[in-house]
Amino acid sequence: MKVIRAKSAGFCWGVERAIDIAKEFATKGRRPVFTDGPLIHNSQMMEKLESEGIREVGDYESRSQLDLNLDDSQRGKAVMVVRAHGVSPERRKYLKSLGMEFRDATCPDVGTIAGHINTHASKGFSTVIFGDPKHPEVIGLMGYTRGRGHVIKNEGDIASLPPLGDKVCLVSQSTMFTFEFERLAECLKRVYPGVLVFNTICGATRERQGDVRVLAEQGAEAIVVIGGRHSANTVKLAALVEKYGLPCFHVETAEELDLNRLRQYSVVGVTAGASTPGFLIDEACAKLTAAQ
Repeated sequence: MKVIRAKSAGFCWGVERAIDIAKEFATKGRRPVFTDGPLIHNSQMMEKLESEGIREVGDYESRSQLDLNLDDSQRGKAVMVVRAHGVSPERRKYLKSLGMEFRDATCPDVGTIAGHINTHASKGFSTVIFGDPKHPEVIGLMGYTRGRGHVIKNEGDIASLPPLGDKVCLVSQSTMFTFEFERLAECLKRVYPGVLVFNTICGATRERQGDVRVLAEQGAEAIVVIGGRHSANTVKLAALVEKYGLPCFHVETAEELDLNRLRQYSVVGVTAGASTPGFLIDEACAKLTAAQ
C-alpha cells in the first residue's frame, strides 16, 4: 500500500500558538494552568497536556460558572488561558474576575473575525455569521454583535432571517467550506444588495481543503482523515473527501484504522485536522505503510 500524506496535515499555527502559551506557564511551574473548555478539539492532545499540568475546566461551549476550589496561595500561582476558539467579551470579563493571571490564546484569525464584527456592530450593523451556532467559536463571536447577530448554515436560514435593515455584514466561522460561503453570500446579496461580505475562512482551512483535491489528483483511492470528532475543520475535511466521491475513513487514532477494508486500496491518502498532533498522524501513517 502506498501512503500519501497531505502537506498541511497537523497543527495550524493558531493551535500551535495556543499550546505554546499554555505550556510556557506549565514549564515555569505556574500550576495549575486552566483552560476554559478544551484548549483544542483533540482529546488525545488534551490528555497529554493534562499530564503536563494543563487542566481543562468548564464546558465545551464556555458557558458554565467555574468552581475551582483554590485558596489564595493557589490562586496566585494559577493561570487561566482562553482557548484557541476565543470567547465572548462577557466571558472574558468573567474569567478575568476569577483573581488569577489571565492569558488570551485566541487564534489571531478568530480575533480578526471578532474585530470585523465589533467594528461594524458599533456602527449599527447587523451581523450574519455563517457557521454552527453551537460551536464555541461562533458562540464567542456572537458576543461581539451587540444583540444584532444571526447564525446561518443554509439558504433556508437566510429566508428565515428577520428584517435586518440597510446595514448588514456577513462573516464566516473560520473552518467552513469556501464554496458554501460564496454561495450563501450571493444568496444574501439578493436580499440585501448592500451587504458587506468578509470571507473570514482561515488560510489553514483553505489549505487543508485544497490538499484533499491534491491527494485525489495524486491517485489516492481512499483518504484517511485523522482528528477529533468534535473538531469542526476535521469533520469538514471528511465531508469534503466524500464530495470528491472517495471512500473516507475518519479516525481519531491509529487503533481505529480498519486495515481489512483499507488493504483493498493500492494508494491511500492521509490528512488531518488543524488540531491533530503530529504523533497521531505519524502513528497512522506507519500502521498503514506496514499493512500488507
